[in-house]
Amino acid sequence: MDRVEHERGRAPRGVVDVGRTERELREALERLAGGVQAAPDAYRTARGEWLRRERRRRLVLAVLIAVVFTLATLIGLWVLNQAPADPGVIFSGAGRTVAVGEVAVGPG
Repeated sequence: MDRVEHERGRAPRGVVDVGRTERELREALERLAGGVQAAPDAYRTARGEWLRRERRRRLVLAVLIAVVFTLATLIGLWVLNQAPADPGVIFSGAGRTVAVGEVAVGPG
């Protein structure tokens, strides 16, 4: 019986005819692709949508960078503003003069 099927163009039972399968699949896809009609302005429409998405992405990125920069600046100014108003020990201006050799070192 397997011999009869093989003579009819079919592979024997349990054997896959890869060439025939590929040929039939190719023919079916060609028939399917032949029936597809592209819209006349499909490329222009797709390109326009892509450009709009690209502009939107760049705008969102620019706004995000501006917001992060502004927040960093405001936080930095706030931190600097939290420093004590009175002068620290280093800059107090109070201290004694120490004579080193013939040179006086210190305020005054």
